[in-house]
Amino acid sequence: MSTNLRNICIIAHVDHGKTTLVDFLLKQAGTFQAHETTADRMMDSDSQERERGITISAKNASFMLGKVKVNVVDTPGHADFGGEVERIMDMVDGAILLVDAVEGPLPQTRFVLQKAIEKNLKIVLCINKVDRPEAVGSSMVAECVDKAFDLFVELGASDDQCDFPIIYACARQGWCTDDQAAIPTFLEGGGVRTLKPLFDKILDIPEPTATADGEMQLLVSNIAYSDYLGNLALGRIAAGGVRKGQELLRHGISEKGEASVQKFQVSRILSYEGMKQVEVDEIKAGDIGLIAGCEILEIGDTISGLNGVALKRISVEEPTMRMIFSINTTPNSGREGKAIQSRELRQRLLNEIRSNVSLRLEDTEVPDQFYMLGRGELQFGILIEKMRREGYEFMVGRPSVLLRSEDGVKLEPVEKMTLDLPESCAGEVTKMYQQRKGSLLSYDETSAASTDEKRVRLTFEIPTRGMLGTNSMYKTATRGSGLISSESAGYKPHAGTIFHRQNGSLIADRVGKTTEYALASVQERGVLFIGEGVEVYEGMIIGECAKDNDLNVNPIKPKKLTNMRTTGSDGITNLYGIKKMSLEKCIEWIDDDEWIEVTPKTIRLRKKILPANMRGIRKGDRA
Repeated sequence: MSTNLRNICIIAHVDHGKTTLVDFLLKQAGTFQAHETTADRMMDSDSQERERGITISAKNASFMLGKVKVNVVDTPGHADFGGEVERIMDMVDGAILLVDAVEGPLPQTRFVLQKAIEKNLKIVLCINKVDRPEAVGSSMVAECVDKAFDLFVELGASDDQCDFPIIYACARQGWCTDDQAAIPTFLEGGGVRTLKPLFDKILDIPEPTATADGEMQLLVSNIAYSDYLGNLALGRIAAGGVRKGQELLRHGISEKGEASVQKFQVSRILSYEGMKQVEVDEIKAGDIGLIAGCEILEIGDTISGLNGVALKRISVEEPTMRMIFSINTTPNSGREGKAIQSRELRQRLLNEIRSNVSLRLEDTEVPDQFYMLGRGELQFGILIEKMRREGYEFMVGRPSVLLRSEDGVKLEPVEKMTLDLPESCAGEVTKMYQQRKGSLLSYDETSAASTDEKRVRLTFEIPTRGMLGTNSMYKTATRGSGLISSESAGYKPHAGTIFHRQNGSLIADRVGKTTEYALASVQERGVLFIGEGVEVYEGMIIGECAKDNDLNVNPIKPKKLTNMRTTGSDGITNLYGIKKMSLEKCIEWIDDDEWIEVTPKTIRLRKKILPANMRGIRKGDRA
């Protein structure tokens, strides 16, 4: 079947420039009128994506190259969102592999590339950021191409896939070239500064292999929602075509795990024009669009004609971690947000897993607590922040890894972790991860940066448990200049006990509002998380103890007034400084016997058992 269609995705590690590249692809293809104003990173539409500077969910857009319509999907670069990547690979026929000219292919690039190679996609290598000072005048760009080729071979790419075209680009300036020798000319301001060489390579990507004849089939790769149209099924038409008003079947799975079929009528059909969704009367085979009319949808469902059959459901890698979600049981419940019941919390989590195939929901023995199973701390943090912004109040516990047992041997998930850091910090970082059962696989020097500070790249194999809660420590050890990325390395025998946190907690032992006078004496025992004038309750954590045991303290004690005035008694009390605990820091810090209380206004830490006389303070007594 010959179509004027190309379906492509962009593959890249976090912060290698894929969203910026998509911006210029849309602009230079004439997607926007001259009078239209466009924002940077247009595909990062979610508020958290723009704040964090990362892509969280896969998003679609399209542009025209002459008479050819190009559907482009921007994929997440972080391994925690691998489920987003795996489900969109069925929608595309080619991929642009974007690699930083200095950093080269990193583990999360490898993860997505492996999925693309398994789907036999046509891949174009794009070496981005060739204008970085470290790359200019060095051999880094050539080395980057060699590393990419080695990665293709290592991942089992075919001969045709290994014979990939190469583009050298500066996405933030909107130009590229297919001639490495021409890079200095472009850096000096010369050359034709457009993305035309990349556009030409996109047109070389194979057309969709969809069949125009036969029953219509579409695999639901994503779900959108409209206040006016309800649920929208997003996917590529694998065969046939769909028209407005047509009757179709949804092939899904019931709650009992049995196959179910539902008949519905198509109420609206939407297609992509640039960043917009526009209503059309028909979508033909090979194109990507959205179908409205079916009230119940799940990712992996098949939508077909009345005589059609279901396609193979989308399968993603199994979760490796879990986190417990609970209703809010603190004394402050309902004061700052919507205090939800267990039924509402369960329904909200169910809604999340319907639109994210990499998440799972499991019930616990406690009726108002639920396990969410996922890929990593960042994925959980994104979900918690999303629910918080929706106005919910709830609590979460410390993430834990999912163990397996084979032939009586206890197995745990293992990560292959790559660290890029200054050479002067390598000793401290190596010691930190070796204490957490990490094994150093390689120690490589990287080319000197513009600061003339030598950098090294360390590769560790480490239990997932050993990585939990180390992000802040790693940033501190490398003074904020270290890069970290990881990929799953399967399951290996349990590595034994790993201490999560050496220090105990400073815990309020009564209800009230903190005073500076009381906190001044408490701060001598550790590090404070809160300042004066904060409402506390018994069992609420207000700081980190300097020792390994918990300490119950009185943070609300007022200064007694007397009629005696002396220089000593009127001395000014000063707090040394408050350690602000963000959501990510709280997830890293808490222990198994503690909760994070999440409300729209505040994030607090507390003990699972609030009364001081019902819990121990020694490390060995903790739940």
